Amino acid sequence: MSNEAILNILKRIKYPGFSRDIVSFGLVQKAELNGKLAKVTLEISTADQTLPNAIKKEVEEALLTDDTIEETEVLVTVKSNQVTATGQSQQSNENLSGVKRIIAIASGKGGVGKSTLTVNLASALARMKNEKDEPIKVGIMDCDLYGPSVPLLLGAADRPELVRDNILAPVESYDIRFISMGLLIDEESPVVWRGPMIMKTIQQFADNVRWGELDYLLIDLPPGTGDAQLSLAQVLPLDGAVIVTTPQKAAVDVARRGARMFEKVNVPLLGVVENMSYLLDPESGKKSYLFGQGGGSTTAQQLKTVFLGEVPLDQEVREGGDHGTPVVVVNPENPSSESITEIARKLTEILPL
Repeated sequence: MSNEAILNILKRIKYPGFSRDIVSFGLVQKAELNGKLAKVTLEISTADQTLPNAIKKEVEEALLTDDTIEETEVLVTVKSNQVTATGQSQQSNENLSGVKRIIAIASGKGGVGKSTLTVNLASALARMKNEKDEPIKVGIMDCDLYGPSVPLLLGAADRPELVRDNILAPVESYDIRFISMGLLIDEESPVVWRGPMIMKTIQQFADNVRWGELDYLLIDLPPGTGDAQLSLAQVLPLDGAVIVTTPQKAAVDVARRGARMFEKVNVPLLGVVENMSYLLDPESGKKSYLFGQGGGSTTAQQLKTVFLGEVPLDQEVREGGDHGTPVVVVNPENPSSESITEIARKLTEILPL
């Protein structure tokens, strides 16, 4: 039996709560066979104290199903030299120490307007006041590494400033501090990375960005339940997640599955937003439900969470995104702006400062 054969056995073991295996997630540091003794070393980052023993037991059981293996020596290490009991690294503790609330904005599938909603939600929060009657300070961490659109939506493309060795200052636009892979690579350069690189980059967004004092940090996630979502749950102390969907069944079904991932990594669901809910006739006030009706509220009921609201389909929202001018900023009285502002208000009630 070869070392490669041991890896093939380990590929059958899924990371708890995910469909991906522990090998493809880059957790296996060593896998070798000495006679009939299989030696495996895993390295994980987690705040869940039960996870290392659970994975260790599953690895031992899987290895012993092979007749050529009689003994196992499985070592599961948590990155304690880099990660604290809360799942954060010491450096990210320093750079995130001034951040009061961290919220993930997620969706099961692409094309539901999640990034546009994230930017406008951040813009709405930045227009509000805290308990001291001071403007709320907001940031965005764009973790949609394959399709980073936050720089376009905020009309900013400046490279982040290096403030000291390996520490970047986030770019600011419309009183929103943000970091994005779109600021660090050329516009035409594709991001072709495997899982471990995704995890490393998200860790660096936490460790190597000087966020300063923020009331809310919104995390714009890519669609689905892959490497970015797992990395986020491991690296950042999330206060909760907002699920974005559109009304049609295809989006609703995928959104529900995506939301279950947050439950499995012990991140609370703050609520569901239904985007592109209807087309509003400005003259008659009639609503046309182009993609169906009630998908968002049904999703919230099934997930036993709050339905935060509907955001209408509006040309001005799209134009604002194309021009880097969030509709909440340029036209606060737009129906979509009013809906997003109300959703932002609800979030401040769910997660008060």
